[in-house]
Amino acid sequence: MTGLNDKVAFVTGAARGIGRAIAETLALDGADLVLCDLKSEWLTETGAAVEGAGRKALCVAADVSDGEAVGRVVDEALAAMGRIDVLVNNAGITRDGLLIRMSDDDWDTVLDVNLKGAFLFTRAAARPMMKQRSGAIVNIASIIGLIGNAGQCNYSASKGGLVALTKSSARELAPRNIRVNAVAPGFIESKMTEVLSEDVRQRMLDAIPMKRFGSPLDVARVVRFLAGDAASYMTGQVLTVSGGMVM
Repeated sequence: MTGLNDKVAFVTGAARGIGRAIAETLALDGADLVLCDLKSEWLTETGAAVEGAGRKALCVAADVSDGEAVGRVVDEALAAMGRIDVLVNNAGITRDGLLIRMSDDDWDTVLDVNLKGAFLFTRAAARPMMKQRSGAIVNIASIIGLIGNAGQCNYSASKGGLVALTKSSARELAPRNIRVNAVAPGFIESKMTEVLSEDVRQRMLDAIPMKRFGSPLDVARVVRFLAGDAASYMTGQVLTVSGGMVM
């Protein structure tokens, strides 16, 4: 039992990929969903899938790095749904490049979306969760935030910072029965991996002990576990979903 029946989950970056898989998985486990992405029209298919599972779907648009926008959509969610039981900070971007060639804008934008966005949503959602004296926050980090990667200094710093944010906020919020954990995916099947050359794909697979890429559903199932009552005594943890790349 994950304890998500009739609970309300808020998922950022819910339009596609891992975010959409998380939203659909939580809906199948009984949660109503607040779906957030940069544009609300991107959320049509995810919203339809949630409603197809018999659950409510509220689609909201926000730039996750904009504090006013974040406050607005959290207030909108509370007005429509009455509460927020689960927050999944999934929204993230990449702007890869070598350190010596990386622009200030490429650094700032990735840190603003991936790290500041999670901070803003955690701060906004923590307030109603504290009043409820319950809640679960799951941050989608990355193994790159744990081991680093050439050409991704900005992304690695943002995801490493997200791990630190997870641990610190877990300590602060635990007395109010709010759990904060993170999931760190490895190489996950996506549109990006589909267009890679066979040689590049093979080199990536060679680094994975299980010799396959993960799927968005592999990540979503771990999020579902952390969001529910089965993980009621877990907080401040980082679970890797990487086929053994990080042990």
